Amino acid sequence: MPKTLASGGAADVPSKDPHLPPLHRVGNLIAPKAPQEIAATGLEAHVLADLMVKWGFTETRFNTEWVAGKLRLSPALTRQILERVCVDGTMEQLWQTGEGGHHYRITAEGRQQASRLLEISGYIGPAPVSLEAYAAMLRWQFANTPAVRPERVAAALSGLVLSPNAAQLAGLAVSSGRSLFLFGPPGNGKSSIGRKLHAALPGDYWIPYAISVGNDVIRLFDDQAHQRVEIGGEQSETIDHRWVRIRRPLVVVGGELTLESLDLIYSPSLHQYEAPPHLKANGGVFLVDDFGRERVSPDQLLNRFITPMEYQIDYFTLRTGQKIQLPLRHVLIIATNLSPDMVTDPAFLRRLGYRVYLGPPTPEQYTEIFQAYAKRRGVAIAPELITQLLERYRAQDRQPRSCEPRDLVERARDICRFQGTSFELTPEVLDLAWIGYFGDQ
Repeated sequence: MPKTLASGGAADVPSKDPHLPPLHRVGNLIAPKAPQEIAATGLEAHVLADLMVKWGFTETRFNTEWVAGKLRLSPALTRQILERVCVDGTMEQLWQTGEGGHHYRITAEGRQQASRLLEISGYIGPAPVSLEAYAAMLRWQFANTPAVRPERVAAALSGLVLSPNAAQLAGLAVSSGRSLFLFGPPGNGKSSIGRKLHAALPGDYWIPYAISVGNDVIRLFDDQAHQRVEIGGEQSETIDHRWVRIRRPLVVVGGELTLESLDLIYSPSLHQYEAPPHLKANGGVFLVDDFGRERVSPDQLLNRFITPMEYQIDYFTLRTGQKIQLPLRHVLIIATNLSPDMVTDPAFLRRLGYRVYLGPPTPEQYTEIFQAYAKRRGVAIAPELITQLLERYRAQDRQPRSCEPRDLVERARDICRFQGTSFELTPEVLDLAWIGYFGDQ
């Protein structure tokens, strides 16, 4: 955070990047400043006018306050856009509702224009920001992101039983921003590490609801991928609400991943673009779970990731063939049950940041995991019962997995609930839980 800022009040943040939106301090927060004129939005005037017409197409009548809220623009700027569309003949003013407030409706000419506009772009939502402004804001936030400290990594992974090396390497990956390749037999915590490391990332990010590229709009904010941070206080009205404050995101993809889903996703029926999952993960964690099981080859997917991994940028293609470039910086975590030589070759492996093998737990680790999960569920287990379970693994030549204490405890709960007895981990209950989980051998 720039040292020249005062500790309180609102102050502009100086910037050398001509595309960076004006920033100012609001309390303890640095936020984009609300534009008060069309020129200050970074958009062509017709982009805002066209969006206004499309919003007007959705309502019989509306007032200034309503459409300002829909566009996420200040009332003053909204009135300027309304004046423009009224002069163009696509809207008409009806009556005044108060100081500076009016009711409006779309005209017949406006309805015709809205129909034409929706054929070009079906986007109706908050006013977008320019592609250049989004890229500049990312670069500024990347440069001002707090460092990941070891204590945050330790806290994030505290619920897992890991070897010191595994925890250290995972921490190095998330602190450096390099990729992390987790491999080993299933059920030993690869996905859990990927998800929990997200909690080690400090700070929040500003992202726009949508990005404008010429006449096209790309939806970026996603309620499923992004957790909104509410901004209150009297000075929130000075913030450009085309931007939304979010927790640093965690986006998880699995076997459904394809090469097409890593480019801009265009909906022919809606006539609009959706950002791909790894772009939504910008600034956070992008977890590719169960890698190697996708419908495309691992080599093709890794090849798709090389440019973003090495250069921290990515290229996307509009349906017109136009290519756009954006900064891309997230922690890429790849989790797979397959060995590295089965999913890729040395040329790809050397580009990966860190590799961590997660094998079967040792007897000591298995005991610690079992006791910790049982305690979490409010039940005790005698040490000799865990010893008997470990003997049973050896007798059946079965490798224990880190997920199995949890699975056995949960099946024991099922048994006690079904039998109408209090929840206890007895030899009889655990024997039935074992048979129900592994089968009778």
